[in-house]
Amino acid sequence: MTQRYQVTVDVHVILERGADILVCLRDGTGYRDGWYCLPSGHLEAGETVVDCAVREAREEVGVDIDPAALRPATVVHHLSPEGAPRIGVFFATSSWAGEPVNAEPAKCADLLWVSARRLPDNTVPYTAAGISLYQNGVGIGLHGWPAFATQ
Repeated sequence: MTQRYQVTVDVHVILERGADILVCLRDGTGYRDGWYCLPSGHLEAGETVVDCAVREAREEVGVDIDPAALRPATVVHHLSPEGAPRIGVFFATSSWAGEPVNAEPAKCADLLWVSARRLPDNTVPYTAAGISLYQNGVGIGLHGWPAFATQ
């Protein structure tokens, strides 16, 4: 019998303030430290992607999001440089309670509001791909797969 395909699900939150979005500078995580990403994390067992988005935004940047305020942004089927597949579910919102703060200083060196169209050069490529797909109205895309070298 063939084993079923297993994949890690990542959930990303695009907090929008006008044309700007909030990015977090990774630090002390062991993965892409010194690179910017969105508030994000892994889906936990028994958790919905919406619940995960709300939880990650609270844990990482200290804001409370009403689940109804989350809009589906895009989905990215990503293949890491190490060959590990992932599914990234991206949500966007311009509505939340509280002012974003660095709520995880052991994992984040800084928060930065940036233009969604002009991300820092040191933005995690997978993150940048999801933001670009969202900005261009693409509902689902691929990133990192060899047959799609242009993505």
